[in-house]
Amino acid sequence: MAAHPNHSGTVAGTASGALLTLFANIQSADLVKTAVLSLIGAVVSFAVSLGLRWAAKKFGKRSRV
Repeated sequence: MAAHPNHSGTVAGTASGALLTLFANIQSADLVKTAVLSLIGAVVSFAVSLGLRWAAKKFGKRSRV
């Protein structure tokens, strides 16, 4: 039994075919929902990091007696 000489082409073709099938089955509403949720997550993450930075500056400089 001989090995396939173009094994990497077969793997690339299989992987790209699987990805195209995946993209074809994703609904556009799911993409919009994912984009909105990721935007909300980024905004919340940024707000929390700003709040923690503010809290660290305000409460971190107390002198300990």
